Amino acid sequence: MPFDPAAYGPAVAELLALDAAGQRLMPLVARGCSSKEAARRLADFQFPAHARSPRGALAGLWLYFSAFDEAHKLAQDLATPEGSYWHAIAHRQEPDDGNACYWFDRVGEHAIFPSLAAEAAAIAGRYRDAGWKPPVPWDPARFVECTAAARRAPGSPLEWLALEIQRAEWQLLFDFCARPGSSS
Repeated sequence: MPFDPAAYGPAVAELLALDAAGQRLMPLVARGCSSKEAARRLADFQFPAHARSPRGALAGLWLYFSAFDEAHKLAQDLATPEGSYWHAIAHRQEPDDGNACYWFDRVGEHAIFPSLAAEAAAIAGRYRDAGWKPPVPWDPARFVECTAAARRAPGSPLEWLALEIQRAEWQLLFDFCARPGSSS
């Protein structure tokens, strides 16, 4: 999936360049911030106000760098579908699958789901031996089940499939939040 960090401005591109420029395979279990420099910069970072969800995009940046506490606090205080979505991802990576599903229920039918289902299908096509078929329409609770199974099978095709789908999910949700649009 094409992802261009420069589309969100130079400050965001510089941040993402600290760890794989938006291509990072975030772990299925958060184990602490992946970049001390990113954490330092994010502590005072203000996402551009023209974004659809500036605070949602900021929560996404914290989550990208596996800074669970910071991402969780921002998402928890954001009473929008995007806040609930970032909150759900944070709990999925905690891992607290029940809590993740609770927050995914609060998201409802999100605008990124059709694109995510298509991306997940393409990724699953590369990992046929993983034994997991993405749901259409997208069902985030089924993906929570997938990531739980993948955590129990480190190094397996299922883990790689889950990691790549998680990256596509992050890219799509971050793009949705960071692009100009009506505020949420």
